[in-house]
Amino acid sequence: MCLGVPGKVVGITDAAGLLAHVEVSGIKREVNLGCVVNGATDELVGKWVLVHVGFAMCVIDEAQAKETLAALESMQALEHELDDFSQRSHLDAGNVDASEGGA
Repeated sequence: MCLGVPGKVVGITDAAGLLAHVEVSGIKREVNLGCVVNGATDELVGKWVLVHVGFAMCVIDEAQAKETLAALESMQALEHELDDFSQRSHLDAGNVDASEGGA
């Protein structure tokens, strides 16, 4: 599954190379803006973009960005819960096996 993550363009690092710092949940990464530049690169500072494998794929509005980030955070929380559940299931299975083996 391919996943694009919303990030906010916070600064241009190389205008000629179409590179910018994009912030996603407090983490800044350098991203290529080549797919979304329609004018000067500095016009994108403050805009939200959908980032996939180091490339800004499209410009999105802030509401859509925040909604997507909230959904991704929910999925991460769900993944954590599933991991915990899986670990507990293995532990419970180990207890059952141990009790069966000792009987």
